[in-house]
Amino acid sequence: MMKLKEYFIPFSGLKLGKHKFVYDIDETFFESFDYQEFNGASVHVNAVLEKMSTMMELQIEAEGSVNVDCDLTGEPFDQHIDSNLKLVIKFGEEYNDEDDEILIIPHGEHQFNIAQYIYEMLVLAVPQKRVHPGVEDGTLQSDILDKLEELQPKENTKSSEETDPRWDDLKKLLTDK
Repeated sequence: MMKLKEYFIPFSGLKLGKHKFVYDIDETFFESFDYQEFNGASVHVNAVLEKMSTMMELQIEAEGSVNVDCDLTGEPFDQHIDSNLKLVIKFGEEYNDEDDEILIIPHGEHQFNIAQYIYEMLVLAVPQKRVHPGVEDGTLQSDILDKLEELQPKENTKSSEETDPRWDDLKKLLTDK
């Protein structure tokens, strides 16, 4: 993975208070992470960094869509995503990002990269099972759906009145006590 320069936030020159960073993400962002599950992407990301004297808080919000393939039919469709992430940035002896909500950076640092956090937030915002909206409402016409419907198990057409006579005598035993 290459370090995406535009996702570095240089906090050392910023005044105390809130600062807004805006990113428009497309499929090249995911290609830099060698992630090929998305056919395309159009996501708008707002990152608000609140700088305080001893720590910082980062609020990342993303909204947009990614083009994915349906798990049932293989048809591509745009999946809407809406996600947010809150991150607390503290200063310590050494870099530590083991906690999902806390990032510890060394005292001498003057910037940090949020690309990995945006990447993980967007990938996790997509549902695990991706179903084309046309499948759910029945408007999608697909050969695969036709084949699935054809191979669907048929309901038992025998009525409950028609029983096997061999079992009738056994049923009498249950009631003759």
